[in-house]
Amino acid sequence: MSDTPPDRLSVDPSSPHHDAEMLQRGVGIRFKGEEKTNVEEYCVSEGWVRLALGNRVDRKGKALTVKLQGTVEPYFQND
Repeated sequence: MSDTPPDRLSVDPSSPHHDAEMLQRGVGIRFKGEEKTNVEEYCVSEGWVRLALGNRVDRKGKALTVKLQGTVEPYFQND
């Protein structure tokens, strides 16, 4: 496996950017220098994250999210 997290990753199993092996390994996100634990999806090259809005869900049961722009730094937590 690679020593660097992927450029784009999602926790949603229905997303084409979902990678269960990477998520199992434990990917942490620093967004604008601050540790974030509610990240649903991120993209380093485009510089954005999708953050979950508390426990709110849409009518299909998926978490409501907000997309924020800024510096994204993914890292492996279990290394």
